[in-house]
Amino acid sequence: MMNDLFRPIVTAEAPDKKPALHEPPRCIIKVKDLSAWYGNKIVINDISMGIGKQAITALIGPSGCGKSTFIRCLNRMHEVVEGGRVSGQVLKDGQDIYAPGVDPVDIRRRVGMVFQRASVFPAMSIFNNVASGITLTRFWSRRSDLQDVVERSLRKAALWDEVKDKLDQPGSSLSGGQQQRLCIARAIAIEPEIILMDEPCSALDPISTLKIEELMLEIKKDYTVVIVTHNMQQAARVSDWTGFLLLGELIEYSRTREVFTVPKDKRTEDYITGRFG
Repeated sequence: MMNDLFRPIVTAEAPDKKPALHEPPRCIIKVKDLSAWYGNKIVINDISMGIGKQAITALIGPSGCGKSTFIRCLNRMHEVVEGGRVSGQVLKDGQDIYAPGVDPVDIRRRVGMVFQRASVFPAMSIFNNVASGITLTRFWSRRSDLQDVVERSLRKAALWDEVKDKLDQPGSSLSGGQQQRLCIARAIAIEPEIILMDEPCSALDPISTLKIEELMLEIKKDYTVVIVTHNMQQAARVSDWTGFLLLGELIEYSRTREVFTVPKDKRTEDYITGRFG
């Protein structure tokens, strides 16, 4: 049973030809007519939306609806998959990240990614797990400078107090929730503007999930966060804006409270009330 937070207070109207969309007042990313394919199979179909700056945007929808593919298009990771291609535009601060001459490596530095399962480097120490990204992108003349960045990143990821005395131990020695926060620290270390999270809590216990959610609410003061989640309670707890995807299409996009209480599309209402998905 869904609790009252997720029970629409009005009946949604029948689906219109156009999705029910609103946009944040300040957008760091504007997506225009974005479609994506794996070979000949289209998985994202003509999506347009804006991502609010220093806000948390949640993407919800059933498995296979294109949520993960969509966020991978936001930092050009979709194109590294065999057969992956896109059309349309992804404008970051007005510049199309897919325009000729744009360096995809630079895009991925500015738009970081945290994956579904913690992708720690098991042979590396906790310190080197955090430092690995920044040592690839910058030259460090003094180790003390690097230590400062690692400590600052671990603090921002709410992990420093738990690992400060064992930075030389393998990253794989940490618990699952700690490993996920270590990956967030690694993403923060390269100083991105946007952090994409692809179901970061799906493999975690409730206590670890709560810590990740608290962390997201904290880091949105400095970063823009986009999260893919199957957990609608999580979307309601942490996000400012929510988009509902179905079969590769963006059905509805608005402030989270509006999506969960006054959905404009019957399909959104059916999904959040558990009638399908």
